[in-house]
Amino acid sequence: MSIKKHIPNAITCCNLLSGCASILFLCHEHVLWASAMIFVAAVFDFLDGFAARMLNAKSPIGAELDSLSDIVSFGVAPSFIVSWYLSKTGIGWWIHNFNIFTLLAFVLAAFAAIRLAKFNLDTRQSSSFIGLPVPAVGLFIASLPFMLFSLGQDSALYRFVTNPYFLLAMIAIFSWLMVSEVPFFSFKIKSLRFKENILRYFVVIFAITAVVILQWVALPFVFLFYILLSVFCYR
Repeated sequence: MSIKKHIPNAITCCNLLSGCASILFLCHEHVLWASAMIFVAAVFDFLDGFAARMLNAKSPIGAELDSLSDIVSFGVAPSFIVSWYLSKTGIGWWIHNFNIFTLLAFVLAAFAAIRLAKFNLDTRQSSSFIGLPVPAVGLFIASLPFMLFSLGQDSALYRFVTNPYFLLAMIAIFSWLMVSEVPFFSFKIKSLRFKENILRYFVVIFAITAVVILQWVALPFVFLFYILLSVFCYR
């Protein structure tokens, strides 16, 4: 039995374990570490596909395992982060010291599962996406704690992002975008020609410029720029 065909699946399991670690860190109130593990999961999510192509080890079980891992790392773990921030707002409905209001964050996880199930069955999404990719949602949410930590609680942007109405609006908008028919471009590059990759180059240039100027504060805006560029410019 060739061991190389199991390498991509092993990397995918590292994605899953990173998502589990994110949840575990948040249970101990380490929100930055929880966010960092989602970024680690994204690295493994990229590497498993890369390894499968390089080793010619693609398999149906690998595709299913990838989706199951993504649900945890980019659906459930980010939902825990949103739930954590909702719990800090001080509003909600309590039953035996449990705030039911915080469960609304997990609507994101439910729609992420629907999005990934649709993706596995939709043959139109081989080179681009229909609906917002689940990892983009997870990474946007994971970038928020880094931005908020850099800004400090006295910042107006900190108060805006941690406002329960913003958090609920974010849940609703992202949930809809994930299952929508809105096209989003992927970062699968077939050639380096500018005309074929103009939107991708715009995102890279914006990301580098924003990070140099704003550092950690730039992270959510990079993912937001990708979303807006897809919605308004990509067809």
